[in-house]
Amino acid sequence: MPGNSQRRGAVRKSGKGATVGSGGQRRRGLEGKGPTPKAADREYHPAHKRARAVAKRSGGPGGPGAAGGRGTARRTKASSEMVYGRNSVVEALRADVPVATMYIATRIDTDDRVREALKLATERGLAILETPRGELDRLTDGGVHQGMALQVPPYDYAHPNDLIDPEMPGIPLVVALDGITDPRNLGAIVRSVAAFGGHGVVVPERRSVGMTASAWKTSAGAAARIPVARASNLTRALEEFKKAGFFILGLDMDGDVELPDLALASEPLVIVTGSEGKGLSRLVRETCDQIVSIPMSSAVESLNAGLATGVTLYEIARQRRG
Repeated sequence: MPGNSQRRGAVRKSGKGATVGSGGQRRRGLEGKGPTPKAADREYHPAHKRARAVAKRSGGPGGPGAAGGRGTARRTKASSEMVYGRNSVVEALRADVPVATMYIATRIDTDDRVREALKLATERGLAILETPRGELDRLTDGGVHQGMALQVPPYDYAHPNDLIDPEMPGIPLVVALDGITDPRNLGAIVRSVAAFGGHGVVVPERRSVGMTASAWKTSAGAAARIPVARASNLTRALEEFKKAGFFILGLDMDGDVELPDLALASEPLVIVTGSEGKGLSRLVRETCDQIVSIPMSSAVESLNAGLATGVTLYEIARQRRG
């Protein structure tokens, strides 16, 4: 019928906002409202409350699992760290790595590692949270957590000036690291500093390893006694040490003096260790008062940073005792 056709055409021309008849109202009621928000984004959903609680505990909006990449330890935006996997968790607890929270999956299949981890965590009085596996996946960013994870709080770094202390027992001895990126080297150096009467370690903020759980474990407990300071500019920090009366000795294969002939062992010292591949950076090298090399057999090209530093600290301690 002509009348009905014209009426339907008028409604179509009026678009979604049509008010003629009931057709426009029905269309508006059937229109989609967009995709359903994720559970963690819905304010009254339990997942949202859990996400907020985790973010609050980790001190940042992203929570402990904010960083990417796979592995047994991960740095987050809040500078905390997640250690996960049954072996890694047990080893960290055995080494007394500082822990803020222990997460364990709901209805986890227990074995000797799980039982030992729970025992160690309970003895230390750690907070233990039973967590859904999906939440553990998020916290570890999809890592192979095997139902267990630890949140390690940010390391409390000292300031380099804290190591310039005239009341230090003995002759001041500090180690500075230039471009060391392996946490095991840092842990081994902290351990050597403690063993041979050193007073602290300085690491730069950029392009350098920090005090991770791996470094703490390698230090075998020495990290609890030896302060690690973080310098925004390593060269400037070394210059401050020089003003305070320290001599700066850089370790390098092409040194001005070989280690047994070192004449400055009885002076306040900063030993600077460079990376294995690049050695000392140019500005740091120019800041050093002396470049020291370790005599070695021609069959060995070089020592890693941890070993080279340990040998040097031993020789300095030996000469100071003599």
